[in-house]
Amino acid sequence: MSRELTRIVLTGSESVGKTTLGLQLAARYGLTCVPEFVRDYAAAKGAPLDDGDHGPIAMGQMAREDAHIAAAIARSDTLLLQDTDLISTVVYCHHYFGRCPAFIEQAAMARRAAHYLLLEIDVPWIADGIRDREARRVDVQTLFRNTLARFDAPVTVVQGTWETRFATAAALIDAL
Repeated sequence: MSRELTRIVLTGSESVGKTTLGLQLAARYGLTCVPEFVRDYAAAKGAPLDDGDHGPIAMGQMAREDAHIAAAIARSDTLLLQDTDLISTVVYCHHYFGRCPAFIEQAAMARRAAHYLLLEIDVPWIADGIRDREARRVDVQTLFRNTLARFDAPVTVVQGTWETRFATAAALIDAL
């Protein structure tokens, strides 16, 4: 009898260590961490994202997730880690444009993960050429918190030193 695949998503504002923590957790559990789609999309576009990009971003994120879900199921994995999901797309649509297309909100709700690790903004900002919200970190983090609550998503707040963040996340995964 196979066990169900549990998806855990690392989420939160820019530059909170989602990718780093995802890779550390993936190494600990012998898994891969689904990389966020929008980073690759933005780099390939080479220009600022605009309102018309959110549909392709959402479709690309879903396709990437689906491919990793299928691969995890084929390997009989019981855990899948993700560096963001569609909830991030919802948050950034609202943040940048004041609205989010209904199909993205509906898909984000339907594809809600088993658990979200909301990484707090209590670590230093690191510029990387893609990130642009340093001055708005608190606003964006509040939007993440509110959106996760609106979607009734199970959340654990992860904060503190890099070591504390790893320990908190690993303890939650072990408990699941």
